[in-house]
Amino acid sequence: MNRRNLFRASGAALAAPLMPAPALAQPAGRVLRFVPHANLTVLDPVWTTAYITRNHGYLVFDTLYGFGADLQPKPQMAAGHALSDDRLTWTITLRDGLRFHDGEKVLARDCVASLRRWASRDSFGQSLAAAIEEMTALDDLRLSIRLKRPFPQLLEALSRVNGAFIMPERLARTDGFTQLREVVGSGPFRFVADAFNPGAGITYARFEGYVPRDEAPDMLAGGKRAHFDRVEWRIMPDPATAAAALQSGEVDWVETPSVDLLPLLRRQRQVAVQQIELFGQITLMRVNHTQAPFNNPAFRRALWPAINQTDCMQVIAGDDRDRWRDGVGFFTPGTPMASDAGMENLTAPRSIDAAKQAIAASGYRGEKLVFLAPTDNVSLDAVSHVVGDMFRQLGLNAEVVSTDWGTVVQRRTNRGPTEQGGWSALCTNIAAVDCTTPTAHAYMRGLGTSGAFGWPELPEMETARDSWMDAPDQPTRQAIAAQMQQMAFRDVPFYPLGQYWQPAAYRRGMTDFVRGPLPVFWNVKKSG
Repeated sequence: MNRRNLFRASGAALAAPLMPAPALAQPAGRVLRFVPHANLTVLDPVWTTAYITRNHGYLVFDTLYGFGADLQPKPQMAAGHALSDDRLTWTITLRDGLRFHDGEKVLARDCVASLRRWASRDSFGQSLAAAIEEMTALDDLRLSIRLKRPFPQLLEALSRVNGAFIMPERLARTDGFTQLREVVGSGPFRFVADAFNPGAGITYARFEGYVPRDEAPDMLAGGKRAHFDRVEWRIMPDPATAAAALQSGEVDWVETPSVDLLPLLRRQRQVAVQQIELFGQITLMRVNHTQAPFNNPAFRRALWPAINQTDCMQVIAGDDRDRWRDGVGFFTPGTPMASDAGMENLTAPRSIDAAKQAIAASGYRGEKLVFLAPTDNVSLDAVSHVVGDMFRQLGLNAEVVSTDWGTVVQRRTNRGPTEQGGWSALCTNIAAVDCTTPTAHAYMRGLGTSGAFGWPELPEMETARDSWMDAPDQPTRQAIAAQMQQMAFRDVPFYPLGQYWQPAAYRRGMTDFVRGPLPVFWNVKKSG
């Protein structure tokens, strides 16, 4: 199957289990042992955009709406909604039987407080918040969202893959810029706080009070039926250790096996290697706009001739071109908002010498650059070596700080100078499904210190984004997206480094994976 087309499969194919399986009873005490792509150090999915925390969030929390395999919003905690004739008032009704893990009923006021907190941090949520006149709980089961102006994408915003998670009002009242330490959700699994051991393991227990929807599972929507009493995340930063644990049966599922070990794993009779995550990841380098040298737009632009997407993708995904692509701009290739605008910055012949000349012309005076390089994330560790080598070839005063991903997630919130624990650049991944439109894309923003880490302040980008949301038709939206891409090549909120597809490895006997943009733990079963 050619994986260069993001939407290459029908919705039905996306929703289908990875492997067909007979109906098997799941014995009591069944445990799923999973090796995630990184260590979990932050438990609050509102406070951080880190995918490891988002994935944790989908075990513990639930959402009012979720995307199905057709990427259309579907009711989840919501029983349904009504929209007024003037399209300014949405009334959402909760379904019966929803309870938090502490035993309390989920009420409309919990949802109101949770959406307010989420909207204070999420890029799409911020746009929705700006359009809201008032959001209130009408009674225990109904919440009302009254708008200043129509906001047709409201359900898409509430269905964000990054998760507009619902939590108790007492927790949701916490400022979104303050990290929560207590985890209470209403999802199919509950977080076992006493077993939380960062760097070693995380345990989730099936929540017996969870009432799944009647529908079949549909990516992030539909019935979320837990077939395991416990899900245990085993933190294994070394890819060889994780592969050995999978072969021996110590673990059941490795999210991101190293590309170098895939041939070995494919030869094992008890191991399967398959593509569970469907849409691919876009790797990028995010830079700190608040500190030198990346606070200089000319310096940021000077690096374009040295950015080599081919090198970045080969080190992550190997030589199999069906697993990666270069020529990736600021929107996901193959989707309506992608264009060739400004792409000569990435597709022209690569030249370290040209970048050196541009750096000298930018006024760079040897300011220290601190590059955070996570060693316990397979793909980011690999691409960080390429980027670190590029900095050395360019003759920059660069310090490469090799550390774990959890430390990167914490340190990237520091806006201070490098000598005070700040940072200059880092590589990260973003789901390609989150890069399809200006509203979905968390890093195509220019909100300054109220935005995502890196904090670019780009008023023209924000104005264009607003125009995109108000555009009357698709051709107008595409033209605005092309303009935004030109702005991004000029102002450089981040550097796209390519797109790749990461297969997973698991023990044979595991079946009925729900495929989508992240690993989820409902519906999946294990025989034997």
